[in-house]
Amino acid sequence: MNFDLRFYWALLLRRLPVMMLFVLVAAGLGVVTALKLPDTYTTSARLLVEAPQIPERMVASTVQTNAVEQLDIIQQRLMTRANMIDIANRFNALENIRQMEPGRVVTDMEAATRIRRSAGRDQATLLTISFTARDPQIAAGVVNEYVTLILQDSTATRTEQVTRTLQFFEQEVQRLSDDLDNQSAAITRFKAENADALPEEQGYRLGRQALLQERLGRIERDISAAEAQQREIVNIFENTGQVRAAPAQARRTPEETQLAAAQSELELALATYSDTNPRVVQLRAQIARLEAVVAAQTASGALSDADAAEPVSPQEALFNATLTEIETRLVTLRAEETATRTELEGLQQAIARSAANGIQLSSLERDYDSIQGRYNAALNNLNQARMSERIESTAQGQRISVIEYANVPQAAAGPNRPRIAILGLAVGLVAAAGYFMLLEILNRTVRRPAELTGRFNIIPLATIPYMESRGHRFARRTGMIVAMLAVMTGVPLGLWYIDTYYQPLELLVQKVLDRVSLG
Repeated sequence: MNFDLRFYWALLLRRLPVMMLFVLVAAGLGVVTALKLPDTYTTSARLLVEAPQIPERMVASTVQTNAVEQLDIIQQRLMTRANMIDIANRFNALENIRQMEPGRVVTDMEAATRIRRSAGRDQATLLTISFTARDPQIAAGVVNEYVTLILQDSTATRTEQVTRTLQFFEQEVQRLSDDLDNQSAAITRFKAENADALPEEQGYRLGRQALLQERLGRIERDISAAEAQQREIVNIFENTGQVRAAPAQARRTPEETQLAAAQSELELALATYSDTNPRVVQLRAQIARLEAVVAAQTASGALSDADAAEPVSPQEALFNATLTEIETRLVTLRAEETATRTELEGLQQAIARSAANGIQLSSLERDYDSIQGRYNAALNNLNQARMSERIESTAQGQRISVIEYANVPQAAAGPNRPRIAILGLAVGLVAAAGYFMLLEILNRTVRRPAELTGRFNIIPLATIPYMESRGHRFARRTGMIVAMLAVMTGVPLGLWYIDTYYQPLELLVQKVLDRVSLG
């Protein structure tokens, strides 16, 4: 379909008064709002996230929050509802704040606050905070209050983190120290209860067992020899009335026999243990005591032999003395055999228990070593936490510093009055164009030959246009001019009346914008 420029031009002229109404109303509202909006002032402060003063390769801080994450946390804590309402009330940051709802206060404060970060690889991390207010003093006060809260929150957050870490490791070290004491006490108690069957003395017990077995065999041989000698002497005396002198070894006293056995045992012990071994020291003390007893017996025996005078025959006296000596020696050997067997049985039981005790003791010692490892690790972490706490308390770690505080602005930063006026004019033009297009969409009447052909699919032979008289044309044009003049004068007057007697236009526009945004 061909575009009929003359037809649409005629429609435009016919609808021009209404379209001018839209344009003038919107443009007038925009101009009035731009002129009557109060000045706004914006100021800003810049902060810098500084790297730690002490390199982390030397002392690593327990606060592992990077700069960007730290700024995100600070921003979220700064823009809380409580902070926004408190700052707005203390600085009277918003006009008519006493009549505003808390939610509206928070929304307006967030809209007036702007936080911008700049960070990158091998670049400093900066934070810029700005605030827009109707008064320059208010703007500067709010921004500096933001800066104060950020610095306090950053210091408090890092100090709280290192303090909690330090407290945790102090408690952990104390707990593990108590566990070590308890485990050490359990090991000591176990060793005391099983002192005769500990695995570290297993070598001594095995050597002692071999020595006792050898001694037991020797004692059994000595008992057999003494019994055989006793029988032989009795047979000889019964058959001949004579007694063969007992060998020198057979005439030894019990103490002499014990001394010889102790000396033999000492020789075997020295072949296995050192001179400072408790067993060697004990044997030497026993040998010294027996030597003293034997020496005393030898002296008294010599005196008794000299003074004794028996009224018996020499053969019978010799026979009785020999049997008495052999009996005494047998009693001593049997007592020594019983003691050796008893000690050997105790050693065998201790050796059997030593294996189970070794397993249990190894388990206790493994637990002790495990606790000791955890204790050492916790102690190292505690030392690191103390160093970190020292770094944070002296402000040597990562911190936020102020590069520039907010200054009181000298010139207004807004509003952008030309932009608001142009925006109002643009809204009016869009509304006028929409009105024109809406009428075209809704109007279904046939007004041109082309529409007749397109709608009914016919080709008319001829079309007769509407023949307007001169008077009718004059009346139509006069009405259009009057309507335009009425619009051009009525709209400004109407806006003036509304602004003066009903409600300021800027407030009216703000309400309309709020309703539109809420809708």
